[in-house]
Amino acid sequence: MSAITDNLSFKPVSFSETVITELMIPSYSNFGGKIHGGILLSLMDKVAYVSAAKHAGNYCVTASIDTVDFLQPVEVGDLVSLMASVNYVGKTSLVVGIRVISENIKTNKIYHTNTSYFTMVAKDEQNQPAQVPGLILENRNHVRRFLEARRRKQLKQNYKLEAEQIEMPDNEELCKEMLIGERCIISD
Repeated sequence: MSAITDNLSFKPVSFSETVITELMIPSYSNFGGKIHGGILLSLMDKVAYVSAAKHAGNYCVTASIDTVDFLQPVEVGDLVSLMASVNYVGKTSLVVGIRVISENIKTNKIYHTNTSYFTMVAKDEQNQPAQVPGLILENRNHVRRFLEARRRKQLKQNYKLEAEQIEMPDNEELCKEMLIGERCIISD
């Protein structure tokens, strides 16, 4: 039996798709009456774990989070739904895509509040990275998500290489020139 047709080594995207819905209560809010971003991040981490662990069949840890942009505020009383699916797998890591929506149950308005990508790593009983099953892409949308995740991974690797090149210039005059037009001053 080939690796591609071996059902034990590959799982379909649909196997680990997960939705969590939670009511936003007053204790989740900040002084402005909006839901804390940290509450939403915690829920996103939870749904990413569930989706990754279901696919991996192992405990999973969060390795990184790619971009969390809060597009809309979330209000007390809203229902927040977090929809997660495994978009990409490596040898021991998985990228879980998460879409967050909030629903005002009085007005029935639905808002897209976030989309984010969590990289999770599967761990075995000895807390060592564990190989994850491959991914069966069931439709064109799954193929698109897989290819987009692969491209984000490449961009992230390029960014890390570029970031390692960042150095402060030794020349004090050059530093001052580089700060022209910025909202800062150098105190002596």
